Amino acid sequence: MEYKMYSELFEQPDSIRKTFEMELNNMEKIADKLSKVNRIYLVGCGSSLSTAYSAKDALEMVTNLDIDVFTGYEFYYNKKLDNENSAAIFTSQSGETIDTLTALKRANELGIYTVAISNEEDSSMIKEADDSVITRCGKEEAILGTKTYVTQLSSLYYLLFSASDYEKTDEILKELQTIPDLMQEIIEKTEEENKKLAYELKDEDIFYCIGSGPNYGLTYKLAMTMLMEGVLKHSCPLYSSEFRHGLIERLEKDVPIIILDSEYPSDEITQKAIDFSNKVKAKTLVFKLQDYANINNLLSPFILVIPLEWFVFYLAHYNGEDPGSTRHIGKVRYE
Repeated sequence: MEYKMYSELFEQPDSIRKTFEMELNNMEKIADKLSKVNRIYLVGCGSSLSTAYSAKDALEMVTNLDIDVFTGYEFYYNKKLDNENSAAIFTSQSGETIDTLTALKRANELGIYTVAISNEEDSSMIKEADDSVITRCGKEEAILGTKTYVTQLSSLYYLLFSASDYEKTDEILKELQTIPDLMQEIIEKTEEENKKLAYELKDEDIFYCIGSGPNYGLTYKLAMTMLMEGVLKHSCPLYSSEFRHGLIERLEKDVPIIILDSEYPSDEITQKAIDFSNKVKAKTLVFKLQDYANINNLLSPFILVIPLEWFVFYLAHYNGEDPGSTRHIGKVRYE
């Protein structure tokens, strides 16, 4: 069993460490500029879009920052973009994602302050943006996006919390920099249990994924770029609050549902979903932050992504799939 994702999963902690080591001063300068704007747009696709969702929900739980999230072409075609004292942050692993790059060029035309976050220093997005953050991951090959996901998310959290009015900014930025050590422990501790779980569920064809607050972004990644792209399983992400609209009618005995719980105020609704899922005897997989780390729950996606990565890695393996490969991505071109 030799899949590139395996080694890349272990490289996540050092990727965050290197990114902070090499980009921290730069991020502080960018954050100072962001602190002076009235609105911030976050733009990305796939895993990069999921980081935008998590960052937006985390910041809007505790700050007054005005943040909107768009996919690349939704941003490009939007006729109501505010170009008066606004900023836009564009995230892409390659820095060549055509949707996102097109949106960045549009923002530049409108006079919006632009920031690119990418793993490729010489990419088009880095060259086009007013400012940039380079995630220091080395080359990433697995389509699921492990180390580029956590470094993008780290960069967004650092930039946005630094630019915010959150009274506990210093505290959360300090905790953010402890994430690599926590992550290292969790990588080592959670492989076997999720390998076993994956074997038990290897024959399932569809997974529902729900979470609240910043965890919704992670459920989006889990469903869209991990289960569907990496394992070729049908999957659907939902905010916990939408559980009773549609999914509650589909959920029944033995239907798999993955639920993320971090004791946010809105996880009161998540608990109702857990209770109902158990009542109808669904195959309920609850990943709870407090089972893995004692940390500010706004940082939950950094922690819960690790056991989910192991689960998806072995689910792909038991289904004869390489979790780092693709069938059609790259064959359909957006120009």
